[in-house]
Amino acid sequence: MKNKIRFTYISLTLLLLISCGKDHVPKPKAVLRLEYPEARYRPLETNCPFRFEKNTRAVIEEKRNCRLNIKYPDMKATVFLTYKPVDNNLRSLLIDAEKLTYDHVIKADEIGVGGQFENKQEHVYGRLYEVAGNAASQAQFYVTDSTSHFLTGSLYFYTKPNYDSILPAADYISKDIRRLMESFQWK
Repeated sequence: MKNKIRFTYISLTLLLLISCGKDHVPKPKAVLRLEYPEARYRPLETNCPFRFEKNTRAVIEEKRNCRLNIKYPDMKATVFLTYKPVDNNLRSLLIDAEKLTYDHVIKADEIGVGGQFENKQEHVYGRLYEVAGNAASQAQFYVTDSTSHFLTGSLYFYTKPNYDSILPAADYISKDIRRLMESFQWK
């Protein structure tokens, strides 16, 4: 009986010594990896004085006065497009577009010019602003022919802004916005 107790005691002691030999480190948090299918583009024709290529995954919602919403249901995001005719007010329209962008400076970590666009052949000139941080909008842009037409666009997500969480979707949609601007034509 004493041998059984001694064997059990030695076995438990060895088991405790062996199991306590490593330092325990907390596991790192898992990182969500979001991948989206490669974008495919198709020309969008409207009754408005412009046309452009849009991602086939996006859904177009037409409003009055050539306002369009480009919806991304899977990403819970929308690019809002607003058209305005230029009537000797180009400077005012440019100031308003820039003001709308810089209204996000309170929450933004950085507002950078993601690109200045110029297509002289199609008379399309524009600028893309990319907003980093927990701002309400992650991208703002405009295109104009500088004489008759002006279009602004804003990207919004249907969620409380959390830049790290929406960054993959914002990057994906920003590429679509670039394609929109590069393919943009006035009628």
